[in-house]
Amino acid sequence: MSFEQTFKNIDDLLYKDSGADSELDYIGQTSWVMFLRYLDDLEQDKADEAELKGEEYQFILDEAYRWPNWAMPKKLKEGSVSEVELDHHKAMTGTDLVAFVDGQLFPYLAKFKQKAESANTIEYKIGEIFSELKNKIQSGYNLREILEYADALPFRASTDKHELSHLYESKIKNMGNAGRNGGQYYTPRPLIRAMINVVDPQIGEKVYDGAAGSCGFLCETYEYMYERMEKTTDNLKTLQEETLYGKEKKNLAYVIGIMNMILHGIEAPNIIHTNTLGENIRDIQEKNRYHVILANPPFGGKERPEVQQNFDIKTGETAFLFMQHFIKSLKTGGRAAIVIKNTVLSNTDNASVALRKLLLEGSNLHTILDMPGGTFLGAGVKTVVLFFQKGEPTKNIWYYQLDPGRNMGKTNPLNDKDMEEFIAAAGSVSKTGKGPETEKSWNIKAADIDESTFDLSVKNPNIPEEAPLRSPEVILAEMEKLDAETNAILKSIKELI
Repeated sequence: MSFEQTFKNIDDLLYKDSGADSELDYIGQTSWVMFLRYLDDLEQDKADEAELKGEEYQFILDEAYRWPNWAMPKKLKEGSVSEVELDHHKAMTGTDLVAFVDGQLFPYLAKFKQKAESANTIEYKIGEIFSELKNKIQSGYNLREILEYADALPFRASTDKHELSHLYESKIKNMGNAGRNGGQYYTPRPLIRAMINVVDPQIGEKVYDGAAGSCGFLCETYEYMYERMEKTTDNLKTLQEETLYGKEKKNLAYVIGIMNMILHGIEAPNIIHTNTLGENIRDIQEKNRYHVILANPPFGGKERPEVQQNFDIKTGETAFLFMQHFIKSLKTGGRAAIVIKNTVLSNTDNASVALRKLLLEGSNLHTILDMPGGTFLGAGVKTVVLFFQKGEPTKNIWYYQLDPGRNMGKTNPLNDKDMEEFIAAAGSVSKTGKGPETEKSWNIKAADIDESTFDLSVKNPNIPEEAPLRSPEVILAEMEKLDAETNAILKSIKELI
């Protein structure tokens, strides 16, 4: 059975179950089951490695809570010396299985959060996940079938993990398309890849997303850096353990992000479950700063006054607070690419003006990418991507208006080809300080920006101006003039007759 069919079968079972109500529930429930299935393979691999060295491996989980004991106890098939099958005498099902999962398994795993040595360990991730998620599968018979499907998924080979990661990304995308609540988890991957390509993170640099969601930016950064780096043991260890960092507030997003990174090959992701905006930016020190920041912070949210006290520019707008956090979290010389709603460029309130001033004076805002409407499915918000480098003030801003030549939507989503021209043109900005001038791209000198408003609105000067629409009064006057001319012609014709 294909991986895709396995996922579909699990979704079908969740759809039938009275406890899972939506696409968000489906991926949440699939995630905890897959995580425990993955954990078993990880432990088995480590035990095999230890055995080859003549060492004994200390299992993370106690015997009763390991996958082969509670989820899939097996026995030899009758008449076979190697083939195994589910041992129905030992395997729990029905109400027994649900009672064990809810009453014993989840509470046991949740305690790892207190026992773990640090937040960067797999033990801590186990505790975080199972103290935040709840089992919503109410039928023990459905759960039994789901466990059997999950057991058939191979996690050990890198090719299998690669296919699984793509399928999991598809589920995240479907969740993002499912409606308002799902959109927060999904940024189109072609846009993420373009942002990474322009920022170009290198081995030895620390990359951060303080609004990690499903960890799309971090997973794609891992792929980008892995493909381009020299494959040495030190580089692999650096990429795995000391390169990618994130924070996420929402329970489900945190779990999905952890699972997404694991499937992309990162064993113990450096993702902290916390409200990023709860941190006072005045407490951020050099050791807390990063070389590269890539993010799509939530916009439209409203933060409480006590959270706003953590920032120099007070505002309830979540995205504006995240921008301050990101600027403060960048090392001097650090590079960032941030997706944000386009009104941040033009709003006239004090906080918006102050934020633009802060960005222009403390960083080189060298590129603004204007995205078309419909880029973010299910969210009718126009967005821009701000590319900047911290340290030197802005001298020139290159604007690029992306125009794929079609209406964007579910049937016409953004693709990698749409981004190729921008990526190629953006390369010249880092070399010359300016980008090309075309019908959809232009340069603005920082010296020409109004210092009273610091307005950065997208106003393309290279599009030929259309004739202004005429007012109703002008149209009526012209009609009367034409009527008079017509009457005069008719009168002269009659006189000739």
